[in-house]
Amino acid sequence: MGEQAVGEQAMGAARRGRAPGQVWRGGRYLLTGLPTAMATMVALPLLAVGVLSTAVGGLGLVAFPRMMLGLRWWAEWHRGRAAALLGVQVSARRAGLPKGVRAQWRQAVRDPASRQDLRWALRQVATGIPAGLIALAGLGAAVGTVIVAPLWWLFTEGEPLRLLGAVPVTGWGSALGLGAVQAAAAGAVTWWVAPRLARWHARGCLAALEPSAEVQLAERVGELTESRAGVMDAHGAELRRIERDLHDGAQARLVAIAMRLGVARETLPDDAGALAKLLQEAHEGAEEAMTELRDVIRTMYPPILTDRGLEGAVTAVAAGAGLPAEVELGELGRLPAAVEAAAYFIVAESLTNAAKHSGAARVRVRLTRHDGRLLIEITDDGTGGADESRGTGILGIRRRAAALDGTVRVSSPAGGPTAVTVELPCAS
Repeated sequence: MGEQAVGEQAMGAARRGRAPGQVWRGGRYLLTGLPTAMATMVALPLLAVGVLSTAVGGLGLVAFPRMMLGLRWWAEWHRGRAAALLGVQVSARRAGLPKGVRAQWRQAVRDPASRQDLRWALRQVATGIPAGLIALAGLGAAVGTVIVAPLWWLFTEGEPLRLLGAVPVTGWGSALGLGAVQAAAAGAVTWWVAPRLARWHARGCLAALEPSAEVQLAERVGELTESRAGVMDAHGAELRRIERDLHDGAQARLVAIAMRLGVARETLPDDAGALAKLLQEAHEGAEEAMTELRDVIRTMYPPILTDRGLEGAVTAVAAGAGLPAEVELGELGRLPAAVEAAAYFIVAESLTNAAKHSGAARVRVRLTRHDGRLLIEITDDGTGGADESRGTGILGIRRRAAALDGTVRVSSPAGGPTAVTVELPCAS
């Protein structure tokens, strides 16, 4: 949000407020901002000292990131004051230190918000002190005239009291008349200038500390990534629930029905005729329904993942791949259910492709986890030349990876080997 956008957002709130309230709030904002701007002016040399102390005694390695954090809190406090004056809502920026001295320095030096804080501090000194002095001068002129004008007689000896810049006061008439005019003029100027000057300064403060479009986009992407991870976790949990319900409910009932139909067929006499044929068809239909239901359960969420986890499931599918398969598993830890299911199907589809089309003698499956990503590598020693347009195997792998914001790389030159590399985000 730039200065113009902040001003447009605040204009309606400013117009709805009463003038006396605006003057009071603006004057208070400027007068209290004067000493804080002077304090900010002192903070800048301290930051320079913190940087220099790094080379001298190493103290700055610890002190400087914390000094930048203190500047962040200081800037956020001013940002809150400005937002309250303008009647707008702002979201708080992240304020905290990561673990480790290197990470803290990287944040203090490379974080765009740190550079915003420094630019704001320079702007605060350049605009806050003059704005505060102007408000102080206007208020001082109005109040000082009220106090000094009745005391004109103290200036009878020597140079007389002068009001309105150059008019001398020679009696009570001129003291009260000129004092009233000067106090009214100073008050009117302050009445008109204070709220406008305060809003101008507040808009500048918000504009200087507003996150850039790139930072806002990065934060939004992070929020969407977290939201997507939550949705995928919920989706995986729902698939597991449906799989359990089908396995323990519908499938068990179909098994019981098939058993009863089988017993009924055996108890029928040989001359049952049409009844025997109907029972036979019902029995065979129940068994076909059980087979189809098992296929649906396996494609929905393989039960072996629940029973043995991803490591055991990958080992089992590699053992039944139809060609010798070597499995290498790193420390995978706990993975989201959606990632486990996608990884299982990706490995199964890749092994099926290798067995059917590659002419390979061996295949190697490797699963590792690093920096919040699951890396799946399937390599065979076949003839290569995989063509995605001739089948849906690799296309299905790409779709499963894309659903989790993952990436797929396929290398299959003529003569081999073929390597399928998949990366899936799995940070919790």
